[in-house]
Amino acid sequence: MLSKSLMLLLRFARRLGVRVVLMAALAVLAALFAPLFDGFIPKSLTERFGADAVRPILNILASSLLTVTTFSLGVMVSAFQSASSQGTPRAYRVLMQDGTTQTVLATFVSGFLFSLTALVMFNAGFYSETAAVVIFGLTIVTIVLIIAAILRWIDLLSHLGSMDHTLRQVENAAQISLQTNASAPNLGANRLIDMLPPPPGARPVFAAESGYVQFIDLARLNDALMEKDGVLWITASPGKYVLRDQPMGYISRADQGLCDSICDYITFGRERTMEQDCRFGLVVLSEIAARAMSPGVNDPGTAIDVVHRLKKLLWEYIQSLGAHDAAEQDSQDDEEPVLYPRIHLPATTASDLLHDAYGVIIRDAAGRVEVMGQIIHALQELATAPGAMGTAARAEITYARTHAEEAISNETDLDKIRRLAPAEGD
Repeated sequence: MLSKSLMLLLRFARRLGVRVVLMAALAVLAALFAPLFDGFIPKSLTERFGADAVRPILNILASSLLTVTTFSLGVMVSAFQSASSQGTPRAYRVLMQDGTTQTVLATFVSGFLFSLTALVMFNAGFYSETAAVVIFGLTIVTIVLIIAAILRWIDLLSHLGSMDHTLRQVENAAQISLQTNASAPNLGANRLIDMLPPPPGARPVFAAESGYVQFIDLARLNDALMEKDGVLWITASPGKYVLRDQPMGYISRADQGLCDSICDYITFGRERTMEQDCRFGLVVLSEIAARAMSPGVNDPGTAIDVVHRLKKLLWEYIQSLGAHDAAEQDSQDDEEPVLYPRIHLPATTASDLLHDAYGVIIRDAAGRVEVMGQIIHALQELATAPGAMGTAARAEITYARTHAEEAISNETDLDKIRRLAPAEGD
């Protein structure tokens, strides 16, 4: 399980500006430290690859790459805004973390800064003839990287901003979040299904600020609780919105100092994130389907596509949970399946996941027999799963049939739904 500091570092590293700044800094350093390699260059190379050979290339790169970077950045922003308007604004944050886009833009910026810095150094007389050979070699490497970036950019532009690309990016992010949750069910803490009254003497834990609970550093928090022999019941799991100075849990058998420091292990923010909130990815996909069903868009095909993607995500989540349970059964008896026994978290149930995935789509597509038919088919396949997921899927089928009966007035269409999802006694 990630620590809070590592999570913040990874979140910082996924920002577009960070990758651009790092590659640009490497390019500038390469240009500045080129003279250090003077002693390693044979004199025979200085006549062929001197300053006269490399300066025209640097002029071309410096004059063209800034324009290419500005144009590419405009295309990226326009494409992502288009995808956000067609799908959901929540998808924009997922698209901005696309590694290919960040690497391409960083390559263009670093190539521009390298060529510009090298030209300044040439004009200032900082480079010798042997240093010019080093710059020539670095320029060839830069050109190869730029060509590779352009090829990747051309391939990406063929689908950047399209609905397929948006759905694929959101689906991949949701899959990672669900698989992370499946590998450590309930994030490794005790399951808190129904919040019972806190034990006698338990103290409330107040939220440090208003916002979504984005991340809980469970490992460090559990260690702190063990030192003080405390037990923590958190009522606001990742993804929940809390208000400042309102209770978000209770702690027992601990001093006031530990009670006041609980929020130091919790990250709050203005938006939901997927690091520990496995339900958020399903919500984003369902919002895209709901937008597709709106009168202004009227695209039932996209809604059906989302239905199948959600089915795939939930089915693979069920399989991952089954593999985890089998691994626990094969493990030694003295191993503790709960990683953080001092912490209790609200359980993410199968019913929660299914309703997050299909609830909105069922309500918005209740009158669309083609979409409702695919939803019922998907739920019927999920209903074959053992345990809680199968039970929840069967309940969701009943929910879908109820909405369809209220929204569909044509008896022929309604009979199709009833044949697909027969009620008891039909």
